[in-house]
Amino acid sequence: MRIIDVVDYNTQWPNLFAEESAVLLTALENKISRIHHVGSTSVPGMAAKPVIDILLEVNDREALDSLDRAMESVGYVARGEYGIPNRRYFSKGGEQRSHQVHAFIIGDEHILKLLAFRNYLIKNEEIAKRYAEIKRAGALASENDIRRYSAFKAGFIEHHLRLAIIAHEQKQSS
Repeated sequence: MRIIDVVDYNTQWPNLFAEESAVLLTALENKISRIHHVGSTSVPGMAAKPVIDILLEVNDREALDSLDRAMESVGYVARGEYGIPNRRYFSKGGEQRSHQVHAFIIGDEHILKLLAFRNYLIKNEEIAKRYAEIKRAGALASENDIRRYSAFKAGFIEHHLRLAIIAHEQKQSS
């Protein structure tokens, strides 16, 4: 059973991302266009589940569909789209997941969402603190049910994701 544990920010999270990025870049050779640290562990000072979220932008559909074997060779489990169209999702660490990878073709709308939300939280420390409080409350209320935990956070994420995308679009147009 997965334990949902939201912990204080760990200054090692950026290093863990960098180390895993090197592993992925070697394993996936020329299939990756860009690699990003996303999710709560990418927001300095923010409490989070201690799981490093990694976003891969891959060159094309063929590259996306050919990731499984290389990802499995470095300890990941391939999980297909896992509820998000056009994504390839991979997890590492079994029940006590340590890393998860979200792979999309360059230009997919989910890339913008993940990066815009991360950047928004980095720029809005008070909102990031509120989100961390919601995550902690959700972890307690969910009784280790990941669906309940996700549902607990959903309203906050939807509202602030809209604001994050607006902020991103305003930045792009200025």
